[in-house]
Amino acid sequence: TVRPDASLASPQAEDVREIVDNELGFKQVALSCPAKTKTYLFVSNEKMIVGCLVAESIKQAFRVLAEPVASQSPGQDPLQQHRAWRCSTRPEPAVCGVSRIWVLGLARRKGVARRMLDVVRSTFMYGSYLSTEEIAFSDPTPDGKLFATRYCGTPSFLVYNFVHSN
Repeated sequence: TVRPDASLASPQAEDVREIVDNELGFKQVALSCPAKTKTYLFVSNEKMIVGCLVAESIKQAFRVLAEPVASQSPGQDPLQQHRAWRCSTRPEPAVCGVSRIWVLGLARRKGVARRMLDVVRSTFMYGSYLSTEEIAFSDPTPDGKLFATRYCGTPSFLVYNFVHSN
């Protein structure tokens, strides 16, 4: 089950967020606006937290631009093409920023991240189901970029930088 934990005072949510930040490489990065942030936890049937998604209110994001297809040279890391990307300089309206999304290694490739994001889309804004055009991802890792591409159905999904106020 996915549980939104809107209470930022929750020690469990803070502990999980600290672990997630360490795994994703966000060392000592504070939430830009805690009052506009919701933490979603995915709890397994064994009562273990196996997923965490941190979403925040945003006003704008930028579209990832398609990269020219380059042939892969022998010995090149296949994820290299997913490490860097270009994005538009023209802002587009967005409502929800996914600043962090993490799934425990043993629970990956089982739909946990997709289910968490589905819950975010239905609960983030009262009375509204957000489209994928209203959601942006912050500085995704290579795996995060692949997930966002699959989830949004396009490699031109929206991104934003959660470190700067939006």
